[in-house]
Amino acid sequence: MSMMRRMTIDITGIGNAIVDVLVNVKDDFLVENDLTKGAMMLIDEARAAELYGKMPSGIECSGGSAGNTMAGVASFGGKGAYIGKVAEDQLGEVFAHDIRSIGVDFQTKPASGGPSTARCLIAVTPDAQRTMSTYLGACVELGPDDIDEALIKNSKVTYLEGYLWDKPTAKEAFLKAAKVAHDAGQKVSLTLSDSFCVDRHRASFQELVAHHVDILFANESEIISLYQASSFEDAKAAVAKRCEIAVLTRSEQGALILSDGDEVAVPAEPTELVDTTGAGDLYAAGFLHGLTSGKSVAECGRLGAIAAAEIISHFGARPSVSLKELAAKKMD
Repeated sequence: MSMMRRMTIDITGIGNAIVDVLVNVKDDFLVENDLTKGAMMLIDEARAAELYGKMPSGIECSGGSAGNTMAGVASFGGKGAYIGKVAEDQLGEVFAHDIRSIGVDFQTKPASGGPSTARCLIAVTPDAQRTMSTYLGACVELGPDDIDEALIKNSKVTYLEGYLWDKPTAKEAFLKAAKVAHDAGQKVSLTLSDSFCVDRHRASFQELVAHHVDILFANESEIISLYQASSFEDAKAAVAKRCEIAVLTRSEQGALILSDGDEVAVPAEPTELVDTTGAGDLYAAGFLHGLTSGKSVAECGRLGAIAAAEIISHFGARPSVSLKELAAKKMD
C-alpha cells in the first residue's frame, strides 16, 4: 500500500480505461467511412484496426470519460485516484504511464490474455464536433475484484462513468463501489455519459440514480432521455426529487444546478470553441474539486465552467494549462 492510500483522496474515478487517438479530419472522411457526426459508435477490433489505418496522425493519450475527469482534478491540485482495466500491452503501458505522470493514483492490475487495451478513435471536424469510434477491449473486463475497498472508503467522492453500465461485471463493480462508499459515509457521483447509453439502460439508470447516486451529472439530451420527458423543464422536475445534487449542463447556455430544493444557474465561460471533446468530463472535475474543497454550489459550478471552457478552447481532452492557476486568476 502506497503512502497515498493512507491519506484521504478527494475523488476516485471508476471508468473505461481507454487510450484516446485524436485526429483532425474533413467532413468527407465521416461520409467515406460511414460515421455519424457527433455520435459515439462501439466497434470491434477489426474495425478499429481498419479505421486507425485510414486516420491521419494525431495525439495518443490516456482517456476515457472518468480518466479525463481525474486529469482535471489533478490539474486543479486535487488528490485523485482511478480504477480502470487495461491489458498487458503497449497501449496499456501508454495509459498507465500517462495517467500516473499527471499525478493520478492508478493501481488496477492489468488483464493478461484476452482482449487488447481499449481505444477511442476521435475524428474532429472543422465545426469542432467530435465523432467517436470506440473499441472497448480490455476495459469492460473490470469487475468487483478490481474495486479497491480501502481506496473507496478513503475517498470523499467516488465518481462513476455511465459507459461502464454496459457490462454485467462492470455493473457489479459499480454497485459494490457505491455500497462501500455509502457504508463509509462518503458520496457517490455518476455521469450519464451519453444519451445512447441512457437509451440502452433507462430503467436501471433511473433505479441507480434514485437509490445509489448523491451527485448526478447530465447534459440536456441525457436528462430528457433518462425520464423520457417532453421538455428540459419536465426532466428537471423529475430529477430534482431523486438525488442530492443534479448538475445539468447545457453547452453555451451554461449549467443549472439543483441542490436542496434550490436552483443555481451558472453561465458558460466565454471561450473560442475548437474541440468539444471532454467538456462534460472537465465540468465534472471542476465541480467535484470545488465540492471536496468545501466550496458553495455556485462556486463549484463556476470551477466546472472554467475547466470546460479551457478544454474546448484547444484540441484534446486534457488541460493545456494548470487549472489551479487558471481558477485562481478567474475567481478573484
